[in-house]
Amino acid sequence: RKALSDPSVAIVGSRLASLYGMNIARTFAMELAQAGLTIVSGLARGIDTAAHEGTLKAHGVTVAVLGCGLTHAYPAENKELSERITERGAVISEFPMETPPVSFNFPRRNRIISGLSSGVVVVEAALKSGALITGDYALEQGREVYAVPGQIGNPSSEGTNRLIQQGAKLAMSAGDVLEDLAPVLKGDRTKDN
Repeated sequence: RKALSDPSVAIVGSRLASLYGMNIARTFAMELAQAGLTIVSGLARGIDTAAHEGTLKAHGVTVAVLGCGLTHAYPAENKELSERITERGAVISEFPMETPPVSFNFPRRNRIISGLSSGVVVVEAALKSGALITGDYALEQGREVYAVPGQIGNPSSEGTNRLIQQGAKLAMSAGDVLEDLAPVLKGDRTKDN
């Protein structure tokens, strides 16, 4: 399978995710992967990790886009996950092999996460979350943006709820995303333009 050319959806969100957010990301990833979509994320703690794990549990294809060079296992606890991803997808980076994981590289890599995807699903994001940067890049690139609603008043849901307020598509299930991206799954690439 061509992990970088098959239809794909990004799933991104908070590094400090709640159990609710982790379960939602894992479930969405499993169902979208079972439908034939590649799942793209950033291998970060929290929502990204849950998305990659859900995809692998469904025997799907996943792509991890790093904010550092490929010689760095970051975060360290995801080293084994990174190795499993390479068996069913790809771990990629635009940075030279030895580039350390410095904070300003992560927002930059988010444009690649959205660029590889037909749509971006944001699960749990605070108002100043990197996941919202990915959503902004997606809009600039003509991609669809989906947001999973969160509890009102919860700081880790303020960003996703604000995205919905600003016109992102409400995603209460993976089926909402699949229905919207049906033309992509059928090979009609005009949805990407």
